[in-house]
Amino acid sequence: MGILRSEEMRKATLVLPVERAKEYISAMARTANLQFEDMNGDNMKRPYKKFIQRIDEMERILRYLVEEMKRTPDPQGVEGSTMYDAVVRERYDDFLANDRGTLDSVEQTILKIYKDFQQFQSNNESLLDAKHRCIEEKWVVTAATMYSRGSNQSVMSHAAEEGTSLMGGSGDDGPQFSSIAGTIVQSDQERFARTIFRATRGNTFTHFQPITDHLYDVRTHERVQKSVFVVYYQGGVTSNMRDKVQRICSAFGANIYPWPTGAAATQQRARELDDLIADKAQALKAYDRFVSSEMQAMIKQARPGANSQIEEWRMFCLKEKAIYATLNLFEGDTTLRADCWYPQEEEERIRRILVDLRGADNMSGMLLTDNRAMEASKVMPPTYFKPNDIVLPAQWLVNTYGIPRYQEANPAIFAVVTFPFIFGIMFGDVGHGLCLMLGGLWLMANADELKFTTNENLKVFLIFRYMIAMMGFFALYAGLMYSEVVGVGVMLFDSSWKEPADLDPKDETWTLTNTGEVYPFGLDPAWHGATNELLFVNSMKMKIAVLFGVTQMLLGLALRFGNALYFRNWIDFFCECIPMTIFMICFFGYMDWMIMYKWVTPMKEPPSIINTLIGMGLGLEEKHPLYEGQAGVQSTLMILTAISVPWILIPKPLILWWQHNNAQAHRYQELAMENELDPLAAAELGGMGGPGPGKVAAEEFELGEIVIHQLIETIEYVLGTVSHTASYLRTWALSLAHQQLSLVFLQKILLSQFALPVPINGIAIYIGFALFANVTAGILLGMDVLECFLHTLRLHWVEFQSKFFKADGHIFVPLSMRSVLEADQR
Repeated sequence: MGILRSEEMRKATLVLPVERAKEYISAMARTANLQFEDMNGDNMKRPYKKFIQRIDEMERILRYLVEEMKRTPDPQGVEGSTMYDAVVRERYDDFLANDRGTLDSVEQTILKIYKDFQQFQSNNESLLDAKHRCIEEKWVVTAATMYSRGSNQSVMSHAAEEGTSLMGGSGDDGPQFSSIAGTIVQSDQERFARTIFRATRGNTFTHFQPITDHLYDVRTHERVQKSVFVVYYQGGVTSNMRDKVQRICSAFGANIYPWPTGAAATQQRARELDDLIADKAQALKAYDRFVSSEMQAMIKQARPGANSQIEEWRMFCLKEKAIYATLNLFEGDTTLRADCWYPQEEEERIRRILVDLRGADNMSGMLLTDNRAMEASKVMPPTYFKPNDIVLPAQWLVNTYGIPRYQEANPAIFAVVTFPFIFGIMFGDVGHGLCLMLGGLWLMANADELKFTTNENLKVFLIFRYMIAMMGFFALYAGLMYSEVVGVGVMLFDSSWKEPADLDPKDETWTLTNTGEVYPFGLDPAWHGATNELLFVNSMKMKIAVLFGVTQMLLGLALRFGNALYFRNWIDFFCECIPMTIFMICFFGYMDWMIMYKWVTPMKEPPSIINTLIGMGLGLEEKHPLYEGQAGVQSTLMILTAISVPWILIPKPLILWWQHNNAQAHRYQELAMENELDPLAAAELGGMGGPGPGKVAAEEFELGEIVIHQLIETIEYVLGTVSHTASYLRTWALSLAHQQLSLVFLQKILLSQFALPVPINGIAIYIGFALFANVTAGILLGMDVLECFLHTLRLHWVEFQSKFFKADGHIFVPLSMRSVLEADQR
C-alpha cells in the first residue's frame, strides 16, 4: 500500500508438523513477517515451557558472567575500563547469517564455564579470606611486638589505675590475667568496649591499636578501617569470663587471633605469616590469570566482523526464547495450528518458505486462508508500515500519540516535511539553524560508525539525524527570510529603504514606513533597529503563523476527505467532511485571504482584519471596506458558516438511526422466513431470545449515545477550530522569544566588552566570547531547540491530527529476529 496507508493485511491459519515446527518458525522469523495469535489463551497450555525455563537459566548465567566482567579491570584497556567494555555487540546481521548453534550444545558450553567459574571463585574466596586473615593476624603480631617492648607495662598500669587491679588485688599475690586479641571495625570499637565493660561488670580492660591500612572485608567485599584490640581479663582459657568475652566478639563480627606471649614467638609467627601471605598472593594471581584468560576467550569475536562470543550466546538465547514462546501459542499435538496476520504482499514468500523446508517425507507446513471469513470478521487488522530512515522519526512521534487505524491516512508522511518546517518558523536564525543542520549532516555522514555506539542518547540522535538536518535547514531558511544571524539583521542585498533628507545623522533611532518597494528576498534588514520594528515584525509573524496554521488544518480536512472516500463512508463524507470544510474556509480561509489581499493591495488606511471579522460575525456594517461588495460576500460566508454547524450535528445521527431500523427490519424478515413465521412472531422470538437456527444477534444501538457523541464532536470541532487557529500563534511567540534572547545574549555578553578600554577589552572579549558560545550552545541550541520541538509536536498532535486522525489502531508486531535482538539491546 505504501507509506500513506498501512499495508493490506491477511489473516490465515498456519499448520506445521510438530517435528519441524521450530525450524519453520526460525526461518520465517528471519525473512517474513507474521504475527501469531494465542490459541491457548483459554486453557493456558504451554507445551514448550520447559525449554523456556532452560533458556532462562542460561540467561541468568550469562548475566552473572557479565557482572563478573564488569567488576574485572581490563589490563589491555584504558584506565578504569573493564572487561565488559571490550565486548563487541550489535552485529545483528552477522549473527543471523551465521547462527548454527543448537540449544543443547550452547547450554552445555555455558554450564561448563559457569561451573568452572563457581569452583574457582569459591576457591578464590577461601584464599582471599585466608590471605586477609593472615594480614589481620600480622597486625595483631605487630601490636604484640610493640607491647613486648614495654608498652604492655603502661597498659597494665593504666588498667590498675582505673580498675584498681580489676578485682582489687595487686602485686605478686594478685590473680593471674589472660587476654583475647583480634581485629574489629573501627566504627564499632566504642560500642564493643562499652559492651564488654558492662557485661563483665568492669572486670576487663580493653585496649585498641588502630590499623593504618584499609583492610578487605570478605563478607561485604569492601575496604574497611579496622583496629587491633586486646581484652585483659581475670581467669584462664577455660574460665566463664573468657566464654563471655568470646561471645561478645562473635556478636560484633570481630576476628580473634592468638596473642603472642614472648618476643621469640612473636618474631617466629611474623615470619610464618609473611610466608603464608606470599603463598596466598601467588595462588590469587593464578586465579586472576585464569579469569582473565576465560574472559578474553568470551570477549574474542566468534568470527571476523562478528560479535564477541558471550554476545553470541546472549543473542542465541534471545532467538531461541522467542521461537519457543511463539510455539507456545500454537495448538495441537501431531500438527501445530495457529492463526496469524501477515502483509498480503508477503503471502507468496511465506508459501515459498514452507515449500523449501519440505523434508524427505514430503511433509511441509500449510498456510490456510479464508478471505470471506476474514471479511466477515469484525476484528480490526493490525496496522503495519514499512518506514525508511527518513520517515521513521516522524512515525515514532505519531505512534506515541496513537497507532493509526488500519489503512487510515498516516500523518507521519506529512510530518516529515511539516514538522521541521514549523520548527524552522519558530527557531528561524541563520547562525543557529546552520549549527543544527551541520549537526544533522555530521550524524548522517558518520551513521555507519555510530550505529554500534553504546551511548543511548547518541542512538536517539542518530535515528533522528535526517529530521535534525531538515529542522536546521528550515531554521536556516526562515532565518534568511527574517534576515537574522544570531539575532542581528544581516544585509544580503541593498536595502529598499532610503534615509529621508531631514534625518539627523546623530540620531540613532529611525522609523520605517512602507514605500512600496520590494526587498529581493525576505525581510528588509533596515527594519532591525527601527523604533517600530517590533510592531511591524510581530504583525508579520502573527499573520504568517495564522496562514500556515489554517493551511495545515485544511490539509487535515483533506485527509479526512481521503479517509471517507477510501472507506466509502458516505455519511462522514456528506455529513462531516463537507460542512467542516465549509466552516473552515468560509471563516478562517476568508481571514487568510484578507491577510494576503492586504499584503498585495496598497492602501492608505487599511482596515483591521480583527475588527472586520468581529463585524462579520455580528453583522455590523464595515465603515472602511477592504474591497467592493465586501458586505454581500461576508453575509453569504457567514450564512454558510452558520448552516454548517447544524449540518454537522443533526443529519448523521438520524441517518444512522434510519439505517439501524432498516437493518433490524431486514433481520426480522429473514428470521421469519427461516422459521416459517410471520414477521411479528419472528420479532417477538428475536426479542425474547427464542430458538431459531437462523437467528442473528442484533447489534446494540443507542440513539441517545450517538446524539451525545455527535454533539460533542460538533462542539469540539467548532470551538476547537477557533482555539487551534489561535494556538498557531505560538510559532510567532517562540520566534520572537528566540530572536530577543539571541540579541540580549549577544549585546550583554559579547558586544558590551568592546566598549572597555585597551588592553582590558582584549581579555574581556576572550572571556565574553567563551561565555557567549557556552550560553548559545546550552540555552539556544539546547533548551530552546527542545522547547520549539515540543511546541511543534503539540501543533501536530492536537491542531493537525484532530481533524482526521482516529488513532485507535493496534500495531502489527511480527516475529522478527532482528527486532527481538534490537529491542533487548534497547
